[in-house]
Amino acid sequence: MIRLDNIGKQNGKQIVFIEASMALLKGEKVGLVGPNGAGKTTLFRMIIGQEPPDEGQISTDRGITLGYFSQDIGDMAGRSAVAEVMDGAGPVSAVAAEMKELEAAFADPDRADEMDALIERYGEVQARFEELDGYALEGRASEVLAGLGFSQEMMDGDVGKLSGGWKMRVGLARILLMRPDVMLLDEPSNHLDIESLIWLEQFLKDFDGALMMTSHDRAFMNRIVTKVVEIDGGALTTFSGDYEFYAQQRAQNEKQQQAQFERQQAMLAKEIQFIERFKARASHAAQVQSRVKKLEKIDRVEPPRRRETIEFEFRPAPRSGEDVASLKGVHKSYGTRSIYEGLDLQLRRRERWCVMGINGAGKSTLLRLIAGATTPDAGTVALGASVKMGYFAQHAMEVLEGERTVFETLEDAFPQAGQGSLRALAGCFGFSGDDVEKKCRVLSGGEKARLVMAKMLYDPPNFLVLDEPTNHLDIATKEMLISALASFEGTMLFVSHDRHFLAALSNRVLELTPDGVQQYGGGYVEYVARTGQEAPGLRS
Repeated sequence: MIRLDNIGKQNGKQIVFIEASMALLKGEKVGLVGPNGAGKTTLFRMIIGQEPPDEGQISTDRGITLGYFSQDIGDMAGRSAVAEVMDGAGPVSAVAAEMKELEAAFADPDRADEMDALIERYGEVQARFEELDGYALEGRASEVLAGLGFSQEMMDGDVGKLSGGWKMRVGLARILLMRPDVMLLDEPSNHLDIESLIWLEQFLKDFDGALMMTSHDRAFMNRIVTKVVEIDGGALTTFSGDYEFYAQQRAQNEKQQQAQFERQQAMLAKEIQFIERFKARASHAAQVQSRVKKLEKIDRVEPPRRRETIEFEFRPAPRSGEDVASLKGVHKSYGTRSIYEGLDLQLRRRERWCVMGINGAGKSTLLRLIAGATTPDAGTVALGASVKMGYFAQHAMEVLEGERTVFETLEDAFPQAGQGSLRALAGCFGFSGDDVEKKCRVLSGGEKARLVMAKMLYDPPNFLVLDEPTNHLDIATKEMLISALASFEGTMLFVSHDRHFLAALSNRVLELTPDGVQQYGGGYVEYVARTGQEAPGLRS
C-alpha cells in the first residue's frame, strides 16, 4: 500500500534518513520505534505529503484513504464533541449542525412567525442527513467517544471547554470514526486512562485496515503490532513480530555484532603485530606485503551502535518507622460531590500500593491528602516517624521557572552538590551535553517530567507518592525508572495507567469503587488474576 524507497532526508544540519526503505502492506499493524528525535514524526509527515523527501521515492497505492493522528490537533471550539468527531467524516457534520440550529429555532419564541419555513427546511435537512447515513454515524461517533472515556455531558458540550488532553481524544476519535484504509497514529496512547487504553487496544486489533503507530506504552504496542520498523542512525530496519520479539531480536543482533567486531579486532591486532614486527626484515618482505594487501581488502565490522542506556541508582534513604501513613475516618467532598466518607487506610514500610479506580473515583485526591496538598473535611491524615516524602504531581511541572536552565534548576535545588554530581544526575534523566543548558520554558512535557523526577529522587525520600509518573516518558526512560524503583528500599503509593509499570512495581492494590475501598494483597498481576479484568472500569 505504501512504499519508501531509498529515502534521504535532512532537517537543518541533522541527517534524519540515509537510503532508508520500508513497506506497509494491506492489513499490517506496524510499530514505529526509535529514540527521541530519530525521525518518527518526520516519517509520518513525509507519507502524508506534508514534507517531501530530499531523495528517493514514496509511493502510495491509488485511491487509498489515509488518516493521520498527531499531537498537534489545532484549535477546536464552537461545536459539540460529537459534531467535531463527525466533521472528520465529511459533509454530514455540517448537515448535523444545521439540524441542531433548526431544533433550537423551534424553541425560540422570537421566531414563531418563521415556523412553517423552519419546518420545511428541517424536513429537507433531515432527509439529507438520513441519505448520508447520519444517524448511524452519530451513533458510531458517540460509541467511539464513550470508548475513549467521554460522558454524555462531555459529548454534547462545547469542545472548546475541554482540556488539552480531552481535545487530543476528540482528535483521535475523528480518525477512528473515519476508518481509513491506512491509519497513521503518532502517540495515540498519550492522555488515555487505562480503561480507554484497553478499549483502543481492542478497536485497533479489530481494525481491518493497515496501521502504523508510535507509542511509549510498551504493553499497548506489544498487544497490537505484528511488525516493528526501527529508525536508528538514518536507517529503517524491519523486524517481523511484536514489540517483545523486536526487543529480544535487537539485543541478540547487538550481541552477535559485538562478538563479530571483537573477533575481527583481535585478528587485525594479530596481523598488525606481525607486520610491525617483520616489516624491516628482507626475509619476510613478501609475507608482510601479502598481509598488508589482505588487511586493505577486509570489510570492517562496525561495533553495534549503542543507544545510551540511562541508569539511576538511589542513594540509601534514611529508614522510616514501620507505620508510614495513616488515614482515619477521612471525609472529603468537592461541592456536593462526596469523594470519601470515613476512609481508613494504613500504609506500612516497604509496601508498594498502586491505586486503581475509574476517572473521578478520587485517585489523585487520595495522593493529595497523603501528600498534604489538600486537607480532609473530617478525620485525620498522619505520617509516621522519620518519614521523608517525595511527591510527584502533574502540576509540579508547571512550577519550573521558565528562564532557568536545566542545570540551574538542579543547582538551585541542591546548592551543596558538586557540578560533576549534578551533571551525572542530569545525564541519568536524559540531559546530556548541551541539553543541560536548555531553558525550562522550551522543554517538552517529557523533559519537564524527567527534570522534576531528578529533583525529587536526588536527595532520596523514603516514601514516594507518584501521580502518573510515566506520562510523557519514552520507553527507555520508563525502563530506567522501573529499574531504579525496583531497587528502592522505601514505601510507594502511586497511580499509573502503564500496565508494565503497574505489574513491575506494585505489591498491594487499592481499588476505589462506588461501594467503598477494596484492598488486595499481592500486586497488579495478582489483582488481574483475581478480578479477571485489567482495570476497574471494565468490570460489569
